[in-house]
Amino acid sequence: MKKNDVIEMDFTGMTAQGSALGRHEGMAVFVPLGAPGERARVRIVKVEKRFCYGRLEEILRPAPCRVEAGCPVFAQCGGCCYRHITYEEELRVKHQRVVDALERIGGFLGLDVAPVLGASSRDGYRNKALLPLGKGPDGSLQMGFYAVNSHRIVDGGGCRLHPPEFNQLMGAFRAWAARWGDSVYDEATHTGKMRRLYLRRGTNTGELMACVVVNGRGLRHEGELVDALRAAVPSLTTVLINVNQDRTNVALGPQLRTLWGPGYIRDTLCGLTFAISPLSFYQVNPAQAQRLYETAARFAAPTGGETVLDLYCGTGTIGLSMARRAREVIGVEVVPQAVEDAWENARRNAVDNARFLCADAGQAAESLAREGVRPDTVILDPPRKGCTPGLLHTLASMGPERVVYVSCDPATLARDLNVLAGLGYGLGAVQPVDMFPGTAHVETVVLLSKGEVDSKKIRVEFSLEDMDMSEFQDGATYTQIKEYVLEHSGLKVSNLYISQIKRKCGIEVGKNYNLPKSDDSRQPQCPPEKEEAIREAFKYFGMI
Repeated sequence: MKKNDVIEMDFTGMTAQGSALGRHEGMAVFVPLGAPGERARVRIVKVEKRFCYGRLEEILRPAPCRVEAGCPVFAQCGGCCYRHITYEEELRVKHQRVVDALERIGGFLGLDVAPVLGASSRDGYRNKALLPLGKGPDGSLQMGFYAVNSHRIVDGGGCRLHPPEFNQLMGAFRAWAARWGDSVYDEATHTGKMRRLYLRRGTNTGELMACVVVNGRGLRHEGELVDALRAAVPSLTTVLINVNQDRTNVALGPQLRTLWGPGYIRDTLCGLTFAISPLSFYQVNPAQAQRLYETAARFAAPTGGETVLDLYCGTGTIGLSMARRAREVIGVEVVPQAVEDAWENARRNAVDNARFLCADAGQAAESLAREGVRPDTVILDPPRKGCTPGLLHTLASMGPERVVYVSCDPATLARDLNVLAGLGYGLGAVQPVDMFPGTAHVETVVLLSKGEVDSKKIRVEFSLEDMDMSEFQDGATYTQIKEYVLEHSGLKVSNLYISQIKRKCGIEVGKNYNLPKSDDSRQPQCPPEKEEAIREAFKYFGMI
């Protein structure tokens, strides 16, 4: 096949990113907006060595699971990817994603993976919206979400994932901006003031926060802004300004100024009360978060005498939810603000048997091990890149009876479980949880116990042609590497820089790809901070 070929094909599966999967003449083809079980006419838009990407031209036989998306910008927006199929089918796809990762990457066969804990609704569950602002071709304010794999704003009047109050606040902000607003930020020139509108809601309390991120110290008509927002949504609790004057893609700056109200909102989760500022971490879907935390607590099974080590603890929510059933909780988090919030959350809820350390998880585990700390249970809730092998070895040397691993990425979860299995920890229960209905994400909670590894664990071989290379990391593209670096470090890197670091790491690059046109040509060399970020991406994608 070649680019622009038009073919007819049947879709037999679906990827984590929401693309339909089929085969044509032995080649795997990935097609956004398709659905498993249907036949379609597809235009080939990109051909790789072992797979290719297509564009849906015409549905010849709709799938039984296909439904109306119910969103006018679904095909353009990068937020949702499953709105065109039933929720039951979405949960099936996410379950299969976890199973496939455990089998193909972890080497585990015969595991009993529980059905995904689905949400009560796909709509209205998000308690947070961080909306970029921009200007349309006619100069009008744009506000919405980024299009897939870009920084182009898809303008919209609201989002199905948001509660109604968010859409009302967005409308009030548009009206205020049209009359009183400052200039809109342009990330290319680093000019203009208004960068983002940031909204948060206490799901169980109904308290609401509105925060404007500005490239400057403030706005000219802040009083009118407060009046407009309060008039639109009387339940609004507080309004703030966040100062972000850095030329960066990091959304928020470190400085806050309260225009009205207490400067925070409150919410309840697992019987605990949390104060949430714009800089605080708090789960986006508290109803599903509570189910996830309850699952983690059930797996940990504290009886009152255990020491629980909570690594990557964030603001302490998981550990604090178990504290009353444990002897001691030790939380470890590398972000100072999150550690301060964790201490404050403990004080607010009268939890006196929890302490929190501000440190890298691996270094803290080594330090605690040297001190003779021997936790009975370890909670792991790492970022998407998972744990380092060093941390996992240190953890195993501490000898906990139970490890509860909470993961937001089935691929890195499977990789780390393979390491822990080799260190003597067998897999018990596996429970996926759908924290973000409609989107590509799925969380998984796994219980591991000290002892013999399940004899069903074997190495398996599989064909890369059957895999969506954007999900399983062997085939990371330059675009995927650039997106990872931008998301995790706020740095923009070029294909040139990536190819330079590939060569340094001994990774195959096209013979003449990004080489100087002549011996006398000079090329800019990748700066150290960008090299470090690119290497981190290589590690995440399993390339080094």
